[in-house]
Amino acid sequence: MVGGIGKAETSRILVNGLGTGVEVEISSDFEAAAVVATEAGAYYLGSCHTGAGAALGVLVPLLGPDRCHAFGRSVPTADELNALLAAGKAAFGFPVDNTAAVVGVFVDVLSGSAEKS
Repeated sequence: MVGGIGKAETSRILVNGLGTGVEVEISSDFEAAAVVATEAGAYYLGSCHTGAGAALGVLVPLLGPDRCHAFGRSVPTADELNALLAAGKAAFGFPVDNTAAVVGVFVDVLSGSAEKS
């Protein structure tokens, strides 16, 4: 599930990178929280201007901080993202101007094309 101010671009990158085998849905924050809370393997990617606040403003109170991660201005490596996923993170926030870089890492990790070290 994707949301935030860059939701169209996030969706496009995911669909182009992951193909038709993965469902990508643009949603509201409330709808995304309900799906992520109840469906295994569901993730939320949200963007805002800073990547630290509004991208997860609804998700943090509904899912809890243990399930959410804001990247702020940083772009994760594949290893960092794998560690976050292994720790149970399912909702991620990032700044809209880092959409291509951050979502590209998700594509690499979720498609299995990221190198493991």
